Amino acid sequence: MLKLSGLLPLLLLLSGLWLAPTWAGTRLQLITTDYPPYCAADLPEQGVFTALAQAAFNAGGYETEVVFKPWARALAEIKAGKHDAILAVWFQSERNKFLAFTDPLWLNRIGFMGRVGEPADTQHLSTLRGRKIGVVRGYANPPEFEAANLTVDEAVDDETNLKKLLGGRVDLALVDKALAEHLIRNRIPEADGRLEWREPPIATMPLYVALSRSKPGYEQRLLAFNRGLAEIRRTGEYERILKRHGITQ
Repeated sequence: MLKLSGLLPLLLLLSGLWLAPTWAGTRLQLITTDYPPYCAADLPEQGVFTALAQAAFNAGGYETEVVFKPWARALAEIKAGKHDAILAVWFQSERNKFLAFTDPLWLNRIGFMGRVGEPADTQHLSTLRGRKIGVVRGYANPPEFEAANLTVDEAVDDETNLKKLLGGRVDLALVDKALAEHLIRNRIPEADGRLEWREPPIATMPLYVALSRSKPGYEQRLLAFNRGLAEIRRTGEYERILKRHGITQ
């Protein structure tokens, strides 16, 4: 029979195990697409959004790994429950049926890139009827854009979309401003001085992490992420990550 002095440490150990978070040490698989400067396998920390999301998950008690797929496939796989969460996603009521959205992590400025010397009234979407607008297959576009019922031409990703604009295959490209600037600076240098951003943006849209509702325990992970996000904002880690990537919100 254990003496009380020997029993006490054992009780404390068991109590600590009982109270420890059930998710401690759990490794989550996240999926996203090539969406620089936010997410990309070849960027430092796999992009600023990826770094912020992983920091928030880590502060909430989770380890993570990220896989990259074309957007339409990434969305199909998260809908099928093949991953725990998807990064850098916009809210849609249809998506809310199979995804649980975290607190917003970022704000996108969404609008048009056009060719230099070919002006267009992008502030009034009704004037764009008859023009071909490049979009990315599977993306949730701003409600204002969808309501305008414009002619669209789909591309597999934003880089392809901008190259189609540069080549004259579409009249305008619907895109996130920071993403377009990154792609032109780093991947499509021939577009520098030939493509330009059109003010004002048509929408400023929150960008989220969203968890698969088909994965047991997603509610717990959602709460943990939101707590972690609040924590990295409180400690200044959020701003430090932005600074590392040379990006301002």
